[in-house]
Amino acid sequence: MIFILPIFLLPVHAEQIPDYDNPYAPIFTDKPVYSWADKIKMTILAPSWNTDRYLIDSIGDDEYNPIKISTSSHSLEPYRFTETGVNTGIFTGEITLTGFSHDADGDGDVDTIPRTLGNGPTSGFLEVNRDSAVTISFEFADGVVLTESVLTNWNIGDIRFSEDNFLPNGSAVIRVIEPDLNLNPEALDQIPIHVYSDSDVAGIEVSAIETSERTGVFVATIVFTQNLPSSGNRLLALPGDEIYAKYDDHTLPKPYSISDKLEIISLSNVGSSVPSLKKLTNSPIILADSSGNPLKSFQEKNQIQIVGSIQNQQTFDQQFVYLIQVKDRNESVVSLSWMSGEISGNQILDVSQSWIPATSGTFSIEAFVWNSIEDQIALAQSTTTSIVIE
Repeated sequence: MIFILPIFLLPVHAEQIPDYDNPYAPIFTDKPVYSWADKIKMTILAPSWNTDRYLIDSIGDDEYNPIKISTSSHSLEPYRFTETGVNTGIFTGEITLTGFSHDADGDGDVDTIPRTLGNGPTSGFLEVNRDSAVTISFEFADGVVLTESVLTNWNIGDIRFSEDNFLPNGSAVIRVIEPDLNLNPEALDQIPIHVYSDSDVAGIEVSAIETSERTGVFVATIVFTQNLPSSGNRLLALPGDEIYAKYDDHTLPKPYSISDKLEIISLSNVGSSVPSLKKLTNSPIILADSSGNPLKSFQEKNQIQIVGSIQNQQTFDQQFVYLIQVKDRNESVVSLSWMSGEISGNQILDVSQSWIPATSGTFSIEAFVWNSIEDQIALAQSTTTSIVIE
C-alpha cells in the first residue's frame, strides 16, 4: 500500500549578500559645511548590507569592511553605523567635532577640549583645524572604498537688531548669527554682547542665548528706559538716540589669522511716539527791561530783554536749542543769538536773551526751538512778535 503524505511548503527567507561586483552605498551628511565644534550626522544607504531582516544590523565596525572618519591628521577607525530600524537598509552614525585649542570669545580661556576617540554610532569625537575637511569612507568590498567629504571652516559672524526703529518705552531683540560659537552641540550656548546708546556710551553687557542646540543663532532682548540708569537688560536711550550692539569675532576665516579679531556692530535708533513739533511748547515771547519789567515802548540804543518760556511735554530729559532771530522790514537779519541746554521731563523753563536795537524802525522777532544747531529739527512751533523801535 502506498501512502501519500501531504507536503506543506513553509516560507523560507534567505539573508541578502552584498553585491560586491556592483557596490551601492551612497554616503550623506545633514549639512554640506560644518563649523569647528559642530555635530556631523551621517547616513549610508546600503540595502545589500541589510543582512538580517528581523534584526537591526550594523556596519563598519570590523577590520574587513571598516568605516573610517578622518581629517588630514586625525581619524576614527573602525566606526560603527547602525540600521535605523528593522529591514530598512539605512545606516546612521554621528560624531562631534572638537576643534583645536583656542579662545573663541576673547575672555582669556580656551573654549574647546580637542580629542579624538569613540567607535560609534554616536560616541565619536574628532579634532579638526580651522579650515579642514572630514572624509567618511566605507570599504564596501575588498579594495572597493566609497567616500564622501565635507568642509569645516570658520565664519564671519553677523549681528542685527530686529527693527530699524524702536519706541522709547519698548524693547528690542538682538540676533547674532555665529555658527563658530556653537561650542556644545548638545546644549544651548551663550555669548556676551555689548549694547549702548548715544545717551549711555558705557551701556550694558547682555547674554545672547542660542535658539536651539545646533543653530549657531543667538538672541537677546533689551528694554529701553528714559528715566533710570542702564542696568541688567535695561538700556538708557532717549528719543533720537542711535543704539548699538557689538561683539568681537575671534573665529575668523582666512585671510585673517587665527589670532585676529573683528568688531561686528549693528545700529538702530529710538524714535518717539510724540510728534517732533509737540515735544515742547513754545510760549509767546515777552519784551522786558534789564530788571525784568515788561516794556510798552522801545527806544533805539536801549537794551531789550527777549524772554521766552518752553515746557517739556515728555516725561524724560530733552536737549534743545532756543534761537532768537531779529529781522528788519526788508527781511534782513540784524540779530541772531541762541542758547542750548537740557530740559527735564515736564519742566517749564524760562529763557532770555538781550538785544540792543541800533536804529529805529519796524522789526520782527522770531523764537525757534530746535533739537540742535546742526540738525535743526523743530521741537515746537516758532513764535513771532513785531515791534516798533522809536
